Amino acid sequence: MNMKCATSFVLVVCAGAAHAQNSLTLYGIAETGINYVSNANGGRQFNMVSGEWYGSRWGLKGTEDLGAGQSVIFRLENGFDIDTGKLGQNGLLFGRAAYVGIDSKQFGTLTVGRQYSTVYEFVGANLVASSRWGGGFIAHAGDVDNLNNTFRVNNSIRYNSISYHGFTVGGLYSLGGTGGNFNKNSGWGAGIGYTGGGLQAAVAYTDMQDPFVSAYNNGANAPAAVTSPIYNAYASARSLNILAAGAIYTIGKLYFGGTYSNSRFLQLGADPGNAGAGARLRGTAALNDYEAEIGYQFTPAFSTTAAYNYTRRASVNGDVGAKYNQVSIGADYIVSKRTDFYLVASYQKASGVNSNGTPAVAALNFLSPSSVNHQGVVRLAIRHLF
Repeated sequence: MNMKCATSFVLVVCAGAAHAQNSLTLYGIAETGINYVSNANGGRQFNMVSGEWYGSRWGLKGTEDLGAGQSVIFRLENGFDIDTGKLGQNGLLFGRAAYVGIDSKQFGTLTVGRQYSTVYEFVGANLVASSRWGGGFIAHAGDVDNLNNTFRVNNSIRYNSISYHGFTVGGLYSLGGTGGNFNKNSGWGAGIGYTGGGLQAAVAYTDMQDPFVSAYNNGANAPAAVTSPIYNAYASARSLNILAAGAIYTIGKLYFGGTYSNSRFLQLGADPGNAGAGARLRGTAALNDYEAEIGYQFTPAFSTTAAYNYTRRASVNGDVGAKYNQVSIGADYIVSKRTDFYLVASYQKASGVNSNGTPAVAALNFLSPSSVNHQGVVRLAIRHLF
């Protein structure tokens, strides 16, 4: 009996020690706000939208210490609409992120699953206005460069290095999973970032084969047409290539910075049967985007920001191309360690022609396109972290 008691005690102690080396965290964001839109499909609109800046979510993340500086890590992150309770990311249970892997203090991290593209991870997550303070409404035209994280990458293997004198590098490869065609629906990317002093800077590249499926329709629901008139007619493209770079410099309470991206839909007409694909489109559709932003932290609780964004699409099949000018302002007030209120306003003006050849209309991201060449939105919202 004494031996049994002693054995039981040892097992309990060992189990407690093993538990102490592990961690499991439940976390999330609940955000919603009221919007005024100047023109949505031809009319003014008041509506409520959840998660426009930081998408409403709940998630689980954890680690298991393997010793010698090695740990197993995982993350399961669900996006949802707090206004209606529906799932985000086209109906996926863990559409925001789902991965598992190894974290090494000596060599970096290696993870597999549904993960961020490299252009978002290195540039979009920290260096663009839409991620820093403005949300989807102020994303670059249609978020064509994915710097606001419109799409994630399925079936992906990702490596990120540890920091070497402020530099980090990373790469990602997505398996297409199509028998007999190694490249179909696949993707890859690479990036390099630097953080030192008051400077943050990065450059990254993403290549998505068959982007209509691998990028824009990789959710649970049946494939649907791309919604943005800025590039929806390019659904027949064989690949989408995105190059992005950006930098932010902070001096005391002031910061300023900018980004550049080049997005290219290659081999238009390769998949003409995709929903929304423009008939007889051929060649390449190239969009260049330039952003400048500035912000000031007046007090620990109150900050203001502003950004200007310019997107130009080159001619496709002899059309006149398109231009999108966009200005945005924002203010954020923190009321506690986990809760803040923010105000954001954005205005876009378009010229030229849409991707389908009709006169260009303004189309701020997340909103129904305007019926004319200009569109504005004002949003007041609350955000709570848990």
